[in-house]
Amino acid sequence: MKNLSLILNIVLLIAVGVLFFLHFSKDKPAGGTATSALEPGDLQVAYIDSDTVLKYYEYLKVNKATLEEKTQKMEQDFRNRAQGLQNEIAAYQRNVSSMTLGQVRSTEEELGKKQQNLQMYQQSLSQALMEEEAKLNRELYTRVTEYLKKYGKDKGLQVVLKHDPTSDVLWANNALDISQDVITGLNTEYTAEKNGTTPKKDSAATK
Repeated sequence: MKNLSLILNIVLLIAVGVLFFLHFSKDKPAGGTATSALEPGDLQVAYIDSDTVLKYYEYLKVNKATLEEKTQKMEQDFRNRAQGLQNEIAAYQRNVSSMTLGQVRSTEEELGKKQQNLQMYQQSLSQALMEEEAKLNRELYTRVTEYLKKYGKDKGLQVVLKHDPTSDVLWANNALDISQDVITGLNTEYTAEKNGTTPKKDSAATK
């Protein structure tokens, strides 16, 4: 789970870049030349602090907590099985001196199979957790991307950048920071989804 935040940050980086790509590709004809060019003064730019968005997005907080709880249960189940096998091995070692050669071979073969099964079970748990993380990443990507599309359209934005210590944005005026707007809008949509209601049409445009 220690890599989950990094993975989600990468997903969010991809998501905010989609708005830039869609805007500058949607009006291009087959020949690749844009039907209309933006003058430098027409370019509307904003940015989000990805760490802040990830920290306060309720959907992510809830689902990350669920995934961490599931991970803990899986880890505990694995530890219980491993401890059970360790107890059997310890019992075998205590009694091996009083066992016949046939019993020793039979017991060692059985313990070997159990150890292999435990390793396979550990691998299956790891695979299951990777799939759960990948699913959460895909859903996060979709949610953030779709919201940024609506927000960008409502605000007349052409570009939304990701600003954090790993990004190429070295400095940006705080007036361009739409992180709080995005957090509010994402959480409004998520709350409406949970309650089975429809968020207000201007939720992405409210500042």
